Amino acid sequence: MLVLSIITWVLSGILAFMFLMAGGMKLAKPHADMPMPTLQELSPGSVKFIGAAEVLGAIAVIVFPLIGFVAILGPIAAIGLAVIQFLAVFAHRRFKEPFYMNIILMLLGITVAVLWFVTL
Repeated sequence: MLVLSIITWVLSGILAFMFLMAGGMKLAKPHADMPMPTLQELSPGSVKFIGAAEVLGAIAVIVFPLIGFVAILGPIAAIGLAVIQFLAVFAHRRFKEPFYMNIILMLLGITVAVLWFVTL
């Protein structure tokens, strides 16, 4: 069980780090400087909303299981991050952009959620 717990924390950390970077970029950069056409096509408010959801989800994946308070929110946040990436695949396909990273992050989010459910 200790090995499973360590794997869960490592994967959760990777997931949180990736979403903190992506969401932080969406929150910090001006809309005109967004690197992807997909983000430039959305309204500035939508991009900020997605960025905030990613940052809050990344924090929830780590904080709630760490403090043990309403720990079920950790895997729920991981599922939410996976859903964001699932929807991002379709947005990137529309502009013929690569979407492989979205699929990897979606699978990582699902994996983290399953592992959290198993270890809780």
